[in-house]
Amino acid sequence: MKILNLYACLGGNRYKWDEVADVEVTAVEWDEELARLYQERFPNDTVIVADAHQYLLDHYQKFDFIWSSPPCPTHSVTNHFLNALGKIRYPDMMLYQEIIFLQTFFKGKYVVENVVPYYEPLIPAIRRERHLYWTNFNLPNKLSNREAPNMNMNIYSKGKAELFLKYHEIDELVKDYKGKQPKGKLARNLVDYEAGKTILETVCGITKQRLDNQIDLFK
Repeated sequence: MKILNLYACLGGNRYKWDEVADVEVTAVEWDEELARLYQERFPNDTVIVADAHQYLLDHYQKFDFIWSSPPCPTHSVTNHFLNALGKIRYPDMMLYQEIIFLQTFFKGKYVVENVVPYYEPLIPAIRRERHLYWTNFNLPNKLSNREAPNMNMNIYSKGKAELFLKYHEIDELVKDYKGKQPKGKLARNLVDYEAGKTILETVCGITKQRLDNQIDLFK
């Protein structure tokens, strides 16, 4: 299965995919340092340092399954706090551009993931835990049984970041991190790897069912 993993970061969603299927993953990440660590974590993936938004437009036809996690800060509830400080910003509409594009033109299966926003989503989505998912297939009601750290904790306080790093099993990986983002923030933004695994299992089940149906037609 050829998969495009956009805004790949450190591959939280991708971590358990090899347990589900024979995958050929192309990961796109703009941040060179995150791309370096992603490649270290997944040496068999093709890692491309590029604008994921443009890469999707140029290469979407090459893949069977696309996962996109566009940047979430402009959609987050933290914008209420920023508004009180006089630092409010527009929501980044790249999120909805990609949803509409995939809904209209992509023939495979796709997931677009983001935070639950501070506004009513412009396109209906599926909510699971603290994430919204836009897909062209149904998601299970429960994506993971893992108990996540308290998301209301201050990720910059002493000892808190380590909880998120260990939860996502990247504590050893980021010891060599040379980027500018706080490590706790990197970990907090990742999708639970069990949720990523469950979603790919769902995609593979749908694909297998479609192939079985096609075989039945020719019996």
